[in-house]
Amino acid sequence: MIRAVGAAIGVVLAIVLASAAWVAVVSSGRVHDVADAPDAPVVIVLGSQVRDGKPMKFLSGRLDAAIEVYDSGRAQAILVSGDAHGRSGNEIAAMTEYLVDAGVDRDKIVGDDYGLDTFDTCARASDTFGVSKALIVSQGLHVSRAVALCRDAGIDAHGIDAECECNWLAVVRNYAREWLARPKAVLDLLSGRPPAVVTPPDGTLTAVSRG
Repeated sequence: MIRAVGAAIGVVLAIVLASAAWVAVVSSGRVHDVADAPDAPVVIVLGSQVRDGKPMKFLSGRLDAAIEVYDSGRAQAILVSGDAHGRSGNEIAAMTEYLVDAGVDRDKIVGDDYGLDTFDTCARASDTFGVSKALIVSQGLHVSRAVALCRDAGIDAHGIDAECECNWLAVVRNYAREWLARPKAVLDLLSGRPPAVVTPPDGTLTAVSRG
């Protein structure tokens, strides 16, 4: 029994470490602070929890980074991708209003209601919205996984590591969750699964980023 448990733990650790190594290799040299981020037609903001219709700290940190990139002229449009029907509320509406309140032109914001996880966000950004080059914003370990998934989806992606005025417990919890999410990301890619929701191509973002 002890040997079986030890072997199982060893297999799990091997899978976690192998998936972490894949993310590190694919995202190497492509994660930046907001001040050092390169130009791209689109900046993608990954959704997160909202409260009373307002972004919580992780999400507001991502949006602030996107605003800085947009205001500096390094991106011409913002794709907000998340769950419009999430348990905490409509992430897309909350992100859009936050950006508009910060002075971003509403016409330069495109929402994807079905970016239900990072894999879906990247696949839909490529397949549905025609994104071929983008910046993608998140925090910590998550942003490197997002870059790896978007690159696998055919997007020339660079990541922005956004700041977050979060308490240490929330940060630790999210780092732990991220280590477990990496094997799932690899399984998603190996399975070749489509996004959870597939919708017809939408040319709005292409037109906005060019205009």
